[in-house]
Amino acid sequence: MMMHGVVVIDKPAGRTSHDVVQAVRKILGGVRAGHTGTLDPLATGVLPVCVGEATKLVPFLIGAAKEYRVSMLLGVRTDTLDIEGRVVERRPPEVAVDAVHAVLKRFVGRSEQVPPRYSAVKVRGQALYKWARRGIEMEAPPRPVEIYALDVEEVSLPYVRFRLTCSAGTYVRSLCGDAGDLLGCGACVAELRRTRSGAFSEAAAVEMGPADRMEERERLYELLIPLAAALPDLPEITLPEAWRRRIRDGWQPGAEMVNNRDDIPFLAPGDMVKLTGRDGKLTAIARMQYGSPDLPGLPEDVPVMKLLRVFNEN
Repeated sequence: MMMHGVVVIDKPAGRTSHDVVQAVRKILGGVRAGHTGTLDPLATGVLPVCVGEATKLVPFLIGAAKEYRVSMLLGVRTDTLDIEGRVVERRPPEVAVDAVHAVLKRFVGRSEQVPPRYSAVKVRGQALYKWARRGIEMEAPPRPVEIYALDVEEVSLPYVRFRLTCSAGTYVRSLCGDAGDLLGCGACVAELRRTRSGAFSEAAAVEMGPADRMEERERLYELLIPLAAALPDLPEITLPEAWRRRIRDGWQPGAEMVNNRDDIPFLAPGDMVKLTGRDGKLTAIARMQYGSPDLPGLPEDVPVMKLLRVFNEN
């Protein structure tokens, strides 16, 4: 049976995101699979893995906001900015609790962040970590990130524990390293757990156990989130089967598809929508070229949206 959907894996520490994707592929019999945002080997938690036709969803999911629980170790600087790296400096973290709160508060909002030297960000066509392993100093240019919320839960020196909600592409290791510099004692990540990635939370995450592969296959199949359900925030337009076939044949939906219908949500130009069948399966993702006020009266053959991805779960 061909499988399509998203399974949320609770990634264990010590395994790369690529390792987890390969394990899912092996359990499910070699199907296409891909994740929606890398987690460091040290990190645990939510890793959505797209399977089969759901791999086409990756570009639409990878930019979602992320939430983390972080344990930061003060007084230790490492070359990787986490506790697994080579220690380059140790010093007593002689800092006040109020200072820790004040420094971390400064990171909330938009800023420019330099990715860690040991990261997958590419410079001159090669990942930074590959340059670093060869002993070559390379630095990626700063890039915009946004911290939406940061809540300190406990300061028990030398450890600081906090929750973080941030934009995609934010490196928690860089944030901790920068905070340590501002505090004057250095810092690195001691523990990191992703609790949410977009619509996917740790409550839906499944651990990959040592069960028989057939048992694991059945378990993952039962937990697969359907394609349409993986996009809960996109407005939905339900299509009759004849129009679904036309879309799969390359038809760009015209005004005839949306005129004289009372079940179309209010839309603005540029909005993305999901087109589904009456069986609930995802047919396509499209971008509106006209807004709802402009649709009445348009000639039926005028394309009103541009298809971005087309899916076939059969």
